[in-house]
Amino acid sequence: VFARTPAGGSSNTAQVRTGLVPPDQRKRTQDQIAKYLTKNTKRFNDARIFVVQEQTIAVGSGSKSSVPVQFVLQNTDLDKIREALPKFLAAARQDPTFQNVDANLKFNKPEVQLTFDRLKIRDLGLTTQDVVAAVQGAFGGRRMAYFLLNGRQYQVIGQVDRNSRSAPNDISRLYVTNSRGESIPLSSVVHQVENSNPSTLYHFNRLKAATLSAQLAEGKTVGDGVKAMQAIADKILDQSFSTALTGSSRDFAESSGNTAFAFMLALVLIYLLLAAQFESFRDPLTILITVPLALAGALLSLWLMGQTLNIFSQIGMIMLIGLVTKNGILIVEFANHQRDAGLPLREAVRLAAQQRLRPILMTSLATALGALPIALSLGAASTSRKPLGTVIVGGILFSLILTLLVIPAVYTFIGKEHKPDAADAELTPAHEPAEVAA
Repeated sequence: VFARTPAGGSSNTAQVRTGLVPPDQRKRTQDQIAKYLTKNTKRFNDARIFVVQEQTIAVGSGSKSSVPVQFVLQNTDLDKIREALPKFLAAARQDPTFQNVDANLKFNKPEVQLTFDRLKIRDLGLTTQDVVAAVQGAFGGRRMAYFLLNGRQYQVIGQVDRNSRSAPNDISRLYVTNSRGESIPLSSVVHQVENSNPSTLYHFNRLKAATLSAQLAEGKTVGDGVKAMQAIADKILDQSFSTALTGSSRDFAESSGNTAFAFMLALVLIYLLLAAQFESFRDPLTILITVPLALAGALLSLWLMGQTLNIFSQIGMIMLIGLVTKNGILIVEFANHQRDAGLPLREAVRLAAQQRLRPILMTSLATALGALPIALSLGAASTSRKPLGTVIVGGILFSLILTLLVIPAVYTFIGKEHKPDAADAELTPAHEPAEVAA
């Protein structure tokens, strides 16, 4: 365990990093330990504590980069962000989707803003430079001169006593000498306003921004968190605001869109390859029926195992397209050969399902058993890859059972519509007149 101040953090923030012993040397998982710490650190009222688990695929640096939900509020006017941010935080903290909601933009730095009355300054024989020099010399520390001591040079810094500059009202006790040698109270030419501003201003896409970070409640996914944040934004923010995702949330949204495109591209590519192989546009449709069967099994397996749809499970679904279509290829190709040999449609597909049962079982079980260690999360740092194995094993086994029933039925339906039975085509009328020899 070691602590440090995170890069770019303020003076009142700290980061504590804890390393865990190997899984076989502890009784609780990393997720269970994180939930235990989250629950027990809520009793500390003097600090806001966030328990964050490092992502397998890390994005950015710092502790907040590992938070699953990061939502950015953008506006050109900082005052509008100041007004909307507390309402947004309150709504997000009441939403059951989140826990430990925080924002990086905090208006907690006290400031005293001075506004000059330029007309009075001119009438009283002063200049704005005189006023600025008086305030800076009293509170900011102004270099007045240098002196030498033992061969070394030192600066002389002018500043009022600490007891005379410890409160905001001490500014009103200052006097400024005008060009006529008169002492003018500073309060007569300056308007003083106390305010709180952020110690750091953040920008996102060249706009002033505030980033909200939130952890997810148990059973919630990143997609649920993004939808909940967007719903709060639609309710609270006006049209002058724009929103964006960053960190893990942005990666999830981008990967989801890219995965959908890759999924559709894989389907089109396999369809075209099968169409070229079978010289038909109908047989590939029969084979691709295995894909929705496998996806249904994959989603059911994720639900039964309590896993989420993340980048690893999406990769597994793309892999399933190639893994399960070979079952349909084995049946359809064998049935086509039997029909070319003259067998009727039903008998050809029934024989294909019987003869190809053994290779289908061998290849499917070999693939499922090969992915089983991933699904069981055996080995170090394998928990994050568990959805990948769950999708492959569940999708293949589910598709294996239904393929032997659904593919013959679909093949029979399409064959009846477009290909008449070979036996029916060879029938001749029973009462065909015989030829009479001349």
